[in-house]
Amino acid sequence: MGGRLESGWPARLQRWKAPRCGVYSDAMPTPSSGSQACGTAPHHDLDLLATQPETPLEDGRIWVEFDDPQDSHRRFRCDLTWLTSDYHCIFGNGCPGIDVEEPDAGCCVLGAHFTDEDDIARVQAVVQDLGEDEWQYRDLGQLDGWTELEEGNRKTRVVDGACILLNREGFPAGAGCALHQRAVLDGVEPLTVKPDVCWQLPIRRTYRTVELPDGVSQLEVSIAEYDRRGWGPGGHDLDWYCTGAPLAHTASRPLFRTNEPELRELMGDASYAELAERCEAHLSAVGALSSTPAGRKLLPLYIHPATGRARELSARPRRRLT
Repeated sequence: MGGRLESGWPARLQRWKAPRCGVYSDAMPTPSSGSQACGTAPHHDLDLLATQPETPLEDGRIWVEFDDPQDSHRRFRCDLTWLTSDYHCIFGNGCPGIDVEEPDAGCCVLGAHFTDEDDIARVQAVVQDLGEDEWQYRDLGQLDGWTELEEGNRKTRVVDGACILLNREGFPAGAGCALHQRAVLDGVEPLTVKPDVCWQLPIRRTYRTVELPDGVSQLEVSIAEYDRRGWGPGGHDLDWYCTGAPLAHTASRPLFRTNEPELRELMGDASYAELAERCEAHLSAVGALSSTPAGRKLLPLYIHPATGRARELSARPRRRLT
């Protein structure tokens, strides 16, 4: 499964003087999603953004727990409220970016930190094969290198305000991640060619060891939303962030379906099947509750607050089944 990504780079974010971030969210379209491939330039509607503020971080959630079918010593704890939300990446489709100074860069403004040597090697193999018609900064990357060290950690270089692998607006191949575009062109999942940190976000996988009353220990793996708090104190200074924004909660299918390849990689196929069954049951229950004669208003913990707000704004009916 993919490399461990737990809490971003909080030490770095604490030193921010201006709100910036640098990880590329990969709820982006994939070959399996049937969505439009990343490659169009962002379009920003500031008036619309002003009418759709981010929802509170403190709202409750519904969690589900189950043992890994293939490992009795590992237990998953999953945020159903997040995983059944209508969230999707809107890069190139109205994303205002996390840095007001680089709105067209989405969340690619700091580059991507690698999790381990395998992560570097996987990405490097693709980078070396990119042509000049696929990668805007290819010549620069070949001349001076496409990675750099920051506090001893290897990451992609930042050039002209964003990741060196981000093609900018006006590039013939289209704006967007050169790696992602190559994956779409080759018909493979972007997670097979992109840095771990890029394809895992905005899903957050964390680990902790839990000791049960009988003395047995289990590894608890949480699958949840990578919200602002995941970045440490500096995360609250981002100019905009997608996971709590109604603007990004307009997908036609729930997150656990649109991000199925990423979740399978993070959890394993058997565990994903267990998760999907519980997500479907949750959506069915929500549909039944919301269709009562009284038309009861559901608490935010049943439906992600940003999804609920987006549906109110568009007057879309609530989905009952997947």
